[in-house]
Amino acid sequence: MIVLLRQYWPNYLFSDGFNHSGLVITLWLLVVSIALGFLLAVPLAIARASRNPYISRPVWLYTYIFRGTPLYVQLLLCYTGIYGLHFVHSNEVLGPFFRSAMNCTLLAFTLNECAYATEIFAGAIKETAYGEIEAALAYGMPKYKLYTRIILPSALRRALPSYSNEVILMLHATTLAFTATVPDILKVARDANSATYMTFQAYGIAAVLYAVIVFALIWAFRRMETRMLAYLKPQGH
Repeated sequence: MIVLLRQYWPNYLFSDGFNHSGLVITLWLLVVSIALGFLLAVPLAIARASRNPYISRPVWLYTYIFRGTPLYVQLLLCYTGIYGLHFVHSNEVLGPFFRSAMNCTLLAFTLNECAYATEIFAGAIKETAYGEIEAALAYGMPKYKLYTRIILPSALRRALPSYSNEVILMLHATTLAFTATVPDILKVARDANSATYMTFQAYGIAAVLYAVIVFALIWAFRRMETRMLAYLKPQGH
């Protein structure tokens, strides 16, 4: 155990000038995929909630495909499948992009996260109280301001509990990154296990690190929910 900690603990937690630690890589995968997925999901959720089938159906098809297939398969398609296409690996831009394990991993994670977040946000948009929309329309508010000032702020706040669960699931999904040789926490644990045969200790450290991140996320989201959903609580007299 002491040998494992002495040799591999820095690989779990600390970075040097050339290599990033497993913790840094895991957090980078999580933050980037969540941020990009969120930015893409908001406009797609508006389209998904549209009554126009020509707008909502393509988004439904996208979310259906990415929620209906395993993330592992999506990662393999991005990492090995797409690059195998002739027009991809012969292209000066697409070739270098899909040769990078990190780029392919982030692409798969972002598209998967976006699909789930789109459905969460679209459901919250559809559940917006009609009285709020009717009041805004009676006030003469244009459609753009109706979404930016009434529908989206209300929907995103109400979607926060479900979205927080999705973020935690995305953290768990980052463990698939090691299959694309991305040196995340699980990849470091696997290397430590291969070198020392201390399986329980190597993966136990990884489990503790993942648990700490999850508890930090839960605490942060609970604080956000308490602050942003306070208006839904019954008010005392």
